[in-house]
Amino acid sequence: VQLVESGGGLVPPGGSLRLSCVASGFTFWRYVMSWYRQTPGQERELVASIGTPGVQENYANFVKGRFIISRDNGKNTVYLQMNSLKSEDTAVYYCRQGTSDYWGQGTQVTVSS
Repeated sequence: VQLVESGGGLVPPGGSLRLSCVASGFTFWRYVMSWYRQTPGQERELVASIGTPGVQENYANFVKGRFIISRDNGKNTVYLQMNSLKSEDTAVYYCRQGTSDYWGQGTQVTVSS
C-alpha cells in the first residue's frame, strides 16, 4: 500500500488549497479514505472521510462548510478542497486508508499572511 499526498503550501487567510492523495497497492474503491491533520505536540485529528459509493461523507465540526472531500475511483485519488482557510488550519495533512495503519507521508499546509 502506498499513499502519496500533494498540494500543500503557503496560503493567506481566506484562501483555498486542494490536496490530493494518490493511492496504490490495494483495491481503492472498496475502502473508506480519510484526511487527518497534525500540529506539533498534538495528536492527529480526523478532518474528513469518504466511503464507498453511496456512503455519505463525514466532516469534523471545525471544517464543516469550508472543506469538501471527494474521490475519483478511476484515478485512485482522494481530494480535500479547503476553502476559507484560517490560521488554525495550519498543520501537516495526512491521507489514510480507512482506519488502517497505512498513512501517507503528509503535506504541509501553512495559512499565514
